[in-house]
Amino acid sequence: MEANTPGTGRLPAAFLTPGSSSFMDFLSEHQPELLPGRRTLPPVQGVIEAPHGTTIVAVTFPGGVVLAGDRRATMGNVIAQRDIEKVFPADEYSAVGIAGTAGLAVEMVKLFQLELEHFEKVEGAQLSLEGKANRLSTMIRSNLGMAMQGLAVVPLFAGYDVDREKGRIFSYDVTGGRSEEHGFAATGSGSIFARGAMKKLFREDLSEAEATTLVVQALYDAADDDSATGGPDVARRIYPIVTVITEDGYRRLTEDESSDIARSVLERRLEQPDGPRASLL
Repeated sequence: MEANTPGTGRLPAAFLTPGSSSFMDFLSEHQPELLPGRRTLPPVQGVIEAPHGTTIVAVTFPGGVVLAGDRRATMGNVIAQRDIEKVFPADEYSAVGIAGTAGLAVEMVKLFQLELEHFEKVEGAQLSLEGKANRLSTMIRSNLGMAMQGLAVVPLFAGYDVDREKGRIFSYDVTGGRSEEHGFAATGSGSIFARGAMKKLFREDLSEAEATTLVVQALYDAADDDSATGGPDVARRIYPIVTVITEDGYRRLTEDESSDIARSVLERRLEQPDGPRASLL
């Protein structure tokens, strides 16, 4: 965008002209090269090696939804980072967990946060949860060119629907296709194992405490069978990121809270290495 007029402090006309409530539309019109999907990648041979985030899980309970992620990022067969952040607040009542190319995913989340904030400031109201899910779908679709070169981003979106008064979960594919998941969902390399664990443990009447324990159990099972997923690391004090979204808004569990859940799971795994049966948490 144009710089401020030297010595005057005036904003460029683009900032003063009424336009769309979409921040992405604003960038597309005035500086499209800032959008991730508009960048031209240099020609490469083979797969691009970049850190990848892995497993994200979500589960609903009466009154809200829990979204959680492990902390490992991999690059090929190497652990690129042990304590990566994969779960972020999107706004007051929603959150997004990232799987796929870590750098692009984090950038997409920041752009998504700006998109929702921009809409709220322009329109004076928040988007519905359905509208937020649709905006994220559009952003993922705009990254399709990079996804075809191996730089895919596949997030999991969850939030509290203030109109329906319940937690909801949305999953995506690399083309931006969106599906609403009921009860629980997972994405990333360990998702097949995490989903299997949640399928056995999920109940409609879970309490918030049971739901947070369930997602840690699911991440533990994913780490047990998927080398790209990191389990709780007690020695380094690295625990899964667990967030809860209810009518009171978004809340991330403190390190002490996550530690207590992870240690409880680990202690019980000493007696049951394969995890709890369906009737137990």
